[in-house]
This record gives sequence, structure tokens and C-alpha cells, in this order.
Amino acid sequence: MTTPPSSTLQLRRRDSRGTPSGWPDSVHPVLQQVYAARGVLGPAQIEHRLARMLSPQTLGGMAQAVALLIEAIRDDWTILVAGDYDCDGATGTAVAVRGLRLLGAKRVSYAIPNRFVHGYGLSPAFVESMQPKPQLIVTVDNGVASVAGVAAAKAHGIRVIVTDHHLPGEQLPACDAMVNPNLVDLESCGHASPPCDLCAYDARLNKAFPSKALAGVGVMFYLLLALRAQLREQAAFASGSEPDLSVLLDLVALGTVADLVPLDFNNRVLVEAGLQRIRSGRACAGIIALVEAGKRSVATLCASDLGYAVGPRLNAAGRLEDMRLGVECLLTDDAMRARGYAGELNAINLERRDMQASMVAEAELIVAGAAYTDAVGVALYEPSWHAGIVGLVASKVKDRLHRPVIAFAPASEDNPDDLRGSARSISGFHIRDALATIDARQPGLIERFGGHAMAAGLSLKTRDYPRFAAAFDAIARELIDAERLQAVLYTDGELPPGAASLALARQLRHAGPWGQAFPEPLFDNLFECTSWKVMAERHLRLQLRDPRDGSLHDAVMFNAYHGQPPPPRLRAVYELGINDWQGRESPRLLLRHIEPT
Repeated sequence: MTTPPSSTLQLRRRDSRGTPSGWPDSVHPVLQQVYAARGVLGPAQIEHRLARMLSPQTLGGMAQAVALLIEAIRDDWTILVAGDYDCDGATGTAVAVRGLRLLGAKRVSYAIPNRFVHGYGLSPAFVESMQPKPQLIVTVDNGVASVAGVAAAKAHGIRVIVTDHHLPGEQLPACDAMVNPNLVDLESCGHASPPCDLCAYDARLNKAFPSKALAGVGVMFYLLLALRAQLREQAAFASGSEPDLSVLLDLVALGTVADLVPLDFNNRVLVEAGLQRIRSGRACAGIIALVEAGKRSVATLCASDLGYAVGPRLNAAGRLEDMRLGVECLLTDDAMRARGYAGELNAINLERRDMQASMVAEAELIVAGAAYTDAVGVALYEPSWHAGIVGLVASKVKDRLHRPVIAFAPASEDNPDDLRGSARSISGFHIRDALATIDARQPGLIERFGGHAMAAGLSLKTRDYPRFAAAFDAIARELIDAERLQAVLYTDGELPPGAASLALARQLRHAGPWGQAFPEPLFDNLFECTSWKVMAERHLRLQLRDPRDGSLHDAVMFNAYHGQPPPPRLRAVYELGINDWQGRESPRLLLRHIEPT
């Protein structure tokens, strides 16, 4: 199967989910229609005030976790936060360490597993590496699948609180408490089978928690809110000394956006509060340094800046080096030291980009081969690939082919017999459930797996790769309808003549926060290309004329030049953005797709 040409992309326009009403005149009619296409019909639905957050008390597992943390703080236990090596895990670790210290814990440390040594999550090897052993482990963004790791910790007499947002497997670890919004409809747990009363109660409680979309950092923030509330009831704070946990919201916003969880209303509340904190210059030193390293403006930062400029620089450390560098950047309050960490992270990210480009090019050559002509579920493996980059490769190939893709690499240079895979899926194909089906039909083929509907990770033996690749293609053929293999790009329709103004661009920029499941507005119009030039050998800068009124528009399209000029008459799908070169703002079209007309 070769990469589909751009002409195979189907454009569809989003339908309004109702009639906008009650908007003030200051809200542009185009923005009102954009909101309506996302189910937001009036101003009450964009009041992203923290007071409208879901209550922490409605999230299952809180009572047990809070009680254990209060005991740990009271008796001065050693607490170790066991994080993860992605941006969500790093920000969640920083939130946990900062928050627990604010709430009175004096002996808090953290550890991040090395993906090449310890594997993912709270593994037995990771537990054994903890020296000296803590009295309490609090996981962040991992742990729901760590049955063996929790057992190893318990064998050392360590108490364990799991905070996670990943989907549970058939068995839960026998931890002391678990906070996870996706812990529902349990069939078994680590305490008893059928589920014990405690776990069954938490599952029922989580059904009442409307949002299943919290990122790992969001779950940790919720636990801290519940802990503070209980400490307040116990009169633990002297007058005027209650900690302000809103100082952590910049970290919550970054982790939530970077982890690509759906931005439902509750997550938009959290992200907007964090963005406001950053824009006002009150973010932690590390985030400010990372924003500057990404050449973004702190004062005008938006959610997409977190996703495209800040998150990747933090993620690069976990992919290639040691995520402790990223966590230290987020924990320091020294601006000079934060800039130093951010500089190191930026250098690692540049190395990551080069490796990714090389691996993606190799992957495209592989899928152009005859063996992939009819593949529906695409599995890729190259012995020279880096295990920390395969998720990015899977994502890029998935976008090009519009097929679910799993990319594999050796677990480490010293361990070529084991493969680590990272999966990315398309809408309608639940990738983790697909892996669970393969595991049930061919026990032992997959050694470990876990994840979400759209992304997952797994490990298997190198010798079993051909058998797995065949099984993955077979399950994809079985479960994916043919129409879902058609790539579709949804737009918000045409902008009326004269609407592409700086005023509207400013409203759209800060009207979100936009992100996963609450997509940034895209428009499509017919244009005439009056001039164009190449920037940095691969980007296009164009001037487009609207034939309806003759107006001219500056436009840019990144990574779009492949030796051919753009068509003289074209339909373009674009964001209405802002060009703020040298501090002078003007509207600019950021092209996402063009096709000749």
C-alpha cells in the first residue's frame, strides 16, 4: 500500500449541533457557528471557571488514598512518587512532589523508570532499583497494569497508592488504594475474585464521575484537592496558611494537552486556568524556560503551543535520555537553572527530530513494498530503530496511510531478542481492545500491553513478530469497516468574504482551549494562487486571492514543497492564524491541505 495522494482525502463540513443563542455581540458570528459545531450553543458552556470543575469527591478511590496520605504526612513517612517517562508522567510527578510538600509531607522524593532498563510503569525491576526503599509509593500516570510490580513492592513492606488514567486489564494490582476515573465495571481485582466490596464501590462511584478523560496529571491534581479538603476538615492548617494548589495548574495544563486526552468541559477548565497562569507570568520557572526555548510568547501562549512547542521538548528526554532531566526542569524555582535544563532538553529534541525523520523515511520505504499492498493493520519493524521513537513513527505512518499502525524496535541494544512496540489507531478501532483480543486468542504471543482507544504499547519476542503482524492485520480486517479506511478532514465550512480579519483571528486563538475532541477551527475556501516561494527548502509561502471579492491573503504551508509548484487555482483547508513577526500582528492562513480545482 503506497502513501495515498492528497486527492484521496475526503473533505466534510461539520454540522451544527443546534442553534446558537444568547451570545453577546462581541462574539463573532463565525465563532458562534464554530462553537455550535462542537455542541457549545451559548456562553454558559464556555465559562471555564474553576468553580465549575467536577468535584474530587465523586472520583472513586479518593477516601482510601487520602486516608493513607494523611497517615503518611502525620507519621513522617518516606514517600516516593513513581512517575512515567512521557510529558504527562513528568508533569504529574512534578505536581505530586510540589503538591505533597505544600500539604505538609517532608520526605518526598521521586523516581522515573528507564524504559530500556526497567520497562514501563511500576515493574519489579523498577521497585528493586529504589534504594533505600520508601515506606509509601504513589504512582502517577501508571500502575493500573502493574500487578507484578505492586506485588514486589508489597513483598518489601511498601504501601502503594496507584493514580492512573489508563484502562484496566482483567486483573488489578493488590495496591492499598487506587484512583482512576476509568476503573469501572470490574470483573476482578487484586484483592478478591469476584471484586471485593471496596473495588466494587469505587467502580460504582466512578460511574457517577462524568469525565473519563482526565490525564494522569489531572488525576494526581484531583487527589491533592481531596487531600487538602480532608486536611481542612481536620483543622490542619493555621489561619491563612492553607496551600494554594492553583499554583500547579500550569503543569496540569501542559500534561493534559501533551497527552492528547479529549478536552471535554472539565479538561478545558483545567487547561484554560493553566494557560491564564502562564500568560500572566506566574508559571513555574521550567515551563517559562521551555516556552522560551520553543520560541513562543508567554503572554500569548495557547494550547497548541503547549502541544507543539513545549510538550515535545519535555518528551524528548524520556524518549532518548532520562526523564529526570525534564522533571528537574519542572521542579526548580531558579530561573537560570531552568534555562539550563531547557537548553539541554532543546538539544535532545533536535536529536530526536533527526532520528525521527530518518526512521519515518525508512518506514515509508517499507510500506511501499509489495507485502503491504493490502494491509489494513500495519505492523513495522526495523532492527536499527530506537524504541523511544517508534510511537512517533507509528503516528506519522498512521496519518499518511489512515490505517492503524504499530511500530517496533529492539527493547535495547543489549537485548535484541525483545521488541517494544507503540501503536496508533484510527477512529472506530479501539487499539487496546484489539490487542486484548489477540492476547485472548493467542495466549503468550504478547508479553505485556496496555493503553487507550487510540494509542497503546506492547512487548513481544523478536521471533514472534511475523506471527503478531499477521494477527494484527487479521483483527484489523475483522473489526474495521471499509468506509473507516477513507481519510476524512472535517472543516467548519467557508469563511465569508472579508471575514479573515485580525479581530476574528484573535478571537479564534483564545476561544478554546482547542485540542483533542474539541478541534481547532478549520475553514475551506477556493483561492487563486497569485505568487509563491519556498522557505527553508521545504515550506511554502503563498499569496492567495479570494475570487469572490479579490482580497489577497498571506498563507504558509509547512513541509509541503516536494519540487512541484502549488496549483494556480486551489481549494485550501486552513486555520486563520496570526503572524506576529517582529511584534507586528497580521492575519495569516495556515494551510493544512490543498487540492487543485
